[in-house]
Amino acid sequence: MATNSICSRCLRLATQLPRTTTKETPRRAFTSTTRHQPSRRRIHQSTLRPAPSLEASTQPPTTEFPPFSATRGRTIDQPSNIHERALLQPNNLLHSFTNSPAPQIRKRAAIIRQNAYCPHPSHQPTRNPQSPDDPENRKTGTQPPAHVRYECPDCGIPVSCCEEHFASDYESHIQICDTLKQINEDDHDLVSGRFFPEFQYPSSQIEEAQVNMTNWDTLLYSREFNAINDERSMRQATRLLTYPMTIGSILHELSPYSLKDRLTPEGLRSLSALRYTMHPPRTGAGTTISGLRPNPPPIRLFILGARAESSLPREVWIQLSHLFPRLSFHLIFIGPESMSNRDDEFPLPPRTDSNPYGAIVEDRLGGGMKVTTYVEYFHTLFEAQHFAPFDPYFDAFVLFHPGLGHPASSHEWAPTLPQLLATKVPILCTGYSAFDMERDIAWVKEQAGGEMDVLMEPGENRFRSLRWDLNDLDPGDVSCGNWGVWAFRGKRYEADEYRGKEGE
Repeated sequence: MATNSICSRCLRLATQLPRTTTKETPRRAFTSTTRHQPSRRRIHQSTLRPAPSLEASTQPPTTEFPPFSATRGRTIDQPSNIHERALLQPNNLLHSFTNSPAPQIRKRAAIIRQNAYCPHPSHQPTRNPQSPDDPENRKTGTQPPAHVRYECPDCGIPVSCCEEHFASDYESHIQICDTLKQINEDDHDLVSGRFFPEFQYPSSQIEEAQVNMTNWDTLLYSREFNAINDERSMRQATRLLTYPMTIGSILHELSPYSLKDRLTPEGLRSLSALRYTMHPPRTGAGTTISGLRPNPPPIRLFILGARAESSLPREVWIQLSHLFPRLSFHLIFIGPESMSNRDDEFPLPPRTDSNPYGAIVEDRLGGGMKVTTYVEYFHTLFEAQHFAPFDPYFDAFVLFHPGLGHPASSHEWAPTLPQLLATKVPILCTGYSAFDMERDIAWVKEQAGGEMDVLMEPGENRFRSLRWDLNDLDPGDVSCGNWGVWAFRGKRYEADEYRGKEGE
């Protein structure tokens, strides 16, 4: 029999079992010990061996041992993935949040039940509505607010205070029930214990292999990612890659955004300056002294109000440098929440004379990437001239879901906005929805007083996250990361040379 027709486990078993001659008969033991001993599990059986009975455990151990694998250091009967088996299978991901097999999901369900309120119209409102589609607008009743307790049997997420309110308001819940069900399965998939091949990222490729940025499919294919044939795996992959790819899709010379697609003339002028630096011509540099060429300074990307994006695996951000192989990046995360839940990973350094703002520097990420994190407000660093001067050829600001016009966070951006406009540097902004972006644009125009130019009209982001996220404080509020994108900068005034009055 050819060895290529046998699986590796069977082949290993065949080569390690003791061979017997035709004249000899294997010795069988007819003792009571072997008679009560459970049957040995087959090679391809995935379940573990059942525990021996109490009678068998009291008998003296038998002298026959299972064959031992010298190469693996374990018995052949022992499966290779005892400690690596998945907690949940792909066809068994939908579970009730409260009774979930994963403790992380049960803890999240407790947070939802403790903080979220029932959206039924018979309750009194608990807050000001945030958008025209906010369910809080429908609350006109007199019943006191009540926390959610009842879970939808279809999506498994607590959405109502009781079954009666759930049944009477089922018409509004059915609009998002399918999305909540998808969120439930995606969250359980992350804690299922399976191997995630979609989180294996490719390295750099030759420059002649052009990147196609039409959509997610063409980008992942042209960048030689592992084939993703499952929609859930695609959602998990894009949830992380949306941050670097959103930036790269706007700054790259092969960007899908142009004058015919949301880009304004002022935006083309600003992005042309950046692209001139980010795509330098080949200068014929070599390994000899005569081939030495000056290298441009790194592109500085100031990511203000950094939260989740600052804790992304660095392999995700390195994908941005692979889009620009002849360039180096310096990512600067700034914000009071930029190191949330990362104190054990990087303890905050003391503020000294050499490091007055406690910067955390990660400079061993490869030759094309450097990351610096500041747990500080940008207006404090700007007033100290910590990053001055700013250059529109080498600098850009990025704001992921900043909430510029949100009532709870607009006061924090009030001292920062005039400083951003004064730099005349492009500012890229994303939003959770169209209403979120329109609210930010209205606030910026009001605060700027006409001293701003729109570089990109607001619209849906081609490289938004395909996975939906759930708001634990309001289960009816679902959103996806970087749904939309727009850009602006401070107004630039062109000065003409004075040639005197006409007729002089």
